Amino acid sequence: MMLAVCPAGWAQATVLGAQSLAPVAQRDRGLVIENDSQLPDSYPGARYQVILQAHGGVPPYHWRWAGAVVPGLSLEDDGTLHGKAVLNGDWRLTVSVTDSGQPPLTVQKAFVIRVLSGLVLNWKTVAHVNGNRIEGVVAVTNTTRDDINLTFDVKAIADNGRATEIGYQHFVLPRGTLEEELRFGETLPNGGYLVNVDAVGEVEARNLIYRQRMVTPRPLNVNVGP
Repeated sequence: MMLAVCPAGWAQATVLGAQSLAPVAQRDRGLVIENDSQLPDSYPGARYQVILQAHGGVPPYHWRWAGAVVPGLSLEDDGTLHGKAVLNGDWRLTVSVTDSGQPPLTVQKAFVIRVLSGLVLNWKTVAHVNGNRIEGVVAVTNTTRDDINLTFDVKAIADNGRATEIGYQHFVLPRGTLEEELRFGETLPNGGYLVNVDAVGEVEARNLIYRQRMVTPRPLNVNVGP
């Protein structure tokens, strides 16, 4: 019976060869940018930071702009997207990431950031019927560079067009305020009511007016009289 004899060093060469294939197998996975195409919303003048993530290829990764940018935001080599957006609107930006392989892999991806108006209204608690009352809570945000003289006005509009005041405030909303809670509510007669929420912000020194409005999508029905 004859036994095959391996040449000296053959086994070692085989192990090294297997090791040399490992980076190739890793790169075969491809290079992918992980973040969703819709990035978190921002506001003009608000601090913003998102860490872009990738996998596959050979780290470390290197990031750069590859197309349109958002005014006021910067992209660092490590994938940190940060800054303060300047203008409101829906902004489309494109970035690329390059890995450290030889040769390097590069992929691109387009993103959208919504930069909302500097004066923003959102429902904290949507207008609703509570017994014989309509009530709710609104969150107001001021990310402009100014303190704003704010008039907050809420009316319940009956089916016949009659408007009833169910909330009113007038005060200075400081710059940088995020989601200040404003409550409203009032007892109302039987009937259906649309709720109109209006916010008017004035910066007299700069002759600026900000306006925001929200309306309930359908009438709210009060079925118990006062």
